[in-house]
Amino acid sequence: MARIVVDMAFCKGCGLCVDVCPRGIMQLNNDVITQKGYHPAMCVDEAACTGCTSCALMCPDVAITVER
Repeated sequence: MARIVVDMAFCKGCGLCVDVCPRGIMQLNNDVITQKGYHPAMCVDEAACTGCTSCALMCPDVAITVER
């Protein structure tokens, strides 16, 4: 099982990871606003994550780490 870690200090809520996730388990967290004023990305179902790293590779700010 993989674990997705989003560094909220760098995530600007662009949503590219949401679009590229083949399992559809990434989404923007509308309940949280970072210090920079963005809604950060989050994984909603880590059990369904295959660890493909598509989200981390697509992130322009290198804010996502996938731990396997």
